[in-house]
Amino acid sequence: MLDVSLVVPLYNEEESLPELCAWIKRVCDAEKLQYEIILLDDGSTDKSWEVIEELGKTQKEIKGIQLRRNYGKSGALNVGFQEAQGEVIITMDADLQDSPDEIPALLDMILKENYQVVSGWKKKRYDPISKTIPTKLFNWATRKMSGIELNDFNCGLKAYHHEVVKNIEVYGEMHRYIPVLAKWGGFPRIGEKVVEHQARKYGSSKFGMDRFINGFLDLLSLYFMSKFGKRPMHFFGLYGVLSFLMGTILAFIIIGNKLYYTYWLHQRAPLVTDSPLFYLGLLAMIIGTQLFLAGFLGELVSRNSADRNDYSIKSRVN
Repeated sequence: MLDVSLVVPLYNEEESLPELCAWIKRVCDAEKLQYEIILLDDGSTDKSWEVIEELGKTQKEIKGIQLRRNYGKSGALNVGFQEAQGEVIITMDADLQDSPDEIPALLDMILKENYQVVSGWKKKRYDPISKTIPTKLFNWATRKMSGIELNDFNCGLKAYHHEVVKNIEVYGEMHRYIPVLAKWGGFPRIGEKVVEHQARKYGSSKFGMDRFINGFLDLLSLYFMSKFGKRPMHFFGLYGVLSFLMGTILAFIIIGNKLYYTYWLHQRAPLVTDSPLFYLGLLAMIIGTQLFLAGFLGELVSRNSADRNDYSIKSRVN
């Protein structure tokens, strides 16, 4: 087994790749590490793959995997985790904002301090405020939901013991929640390290509001799957009981109203269905419940799909 696998997902990072690989090589050679660099081209539209092919010819430690289309960072990481052969797996972004100089310290925390996951914390960031504010909100919500006291869940620089990445599933935008997945998967020893954050040198950020929103949707999915994935009746049963009780109460109200007008006032009882609010309220309850249950059922079906993490690989290097 190698000492470390560097898993680097990328999308349109042709300019930064030579400098990143040279930097990683310099650090790993100085530490006398046996290592591999797994570059995962997630459907780039620039010359990233051509650069990877050239780098692979000159540096035997480089492995390149070109995905047929853009699956997203989680999909690329999932492929990289399957390929990794190191005792420790370290992930980092390809944009040079993550420093390879952090590799030795991250290795020590896994191998000597017995952490199973170490998450980087970019305490001082060089990102625009349009990215830092949503990130702070996201980190706060994830801490509250998971009970894991990390300051920066979204940092791409993380280290894992190989058993962790071989026993968790990463999909959607779940790369942000790997510490949460690890904890729920039976790997609770999770640490954090303040890491250096570099200003972006080449290209532009891939962050957008769509990724922010998708991240929160995945957070909700993760919460419900962790809470009800193995016991869906606890969820469906709750709504079923509430609906049944509401129907029973309405039935007693209708019967009581009928008896009151018929036997007490000796008048014809007005129909509940005469009020349009009755139909609007009933329609809203039915549609809301159906939509929520349909989404949860879809998540259950998708999670157990045989091809959930079936990613098409176009080319390989080494």
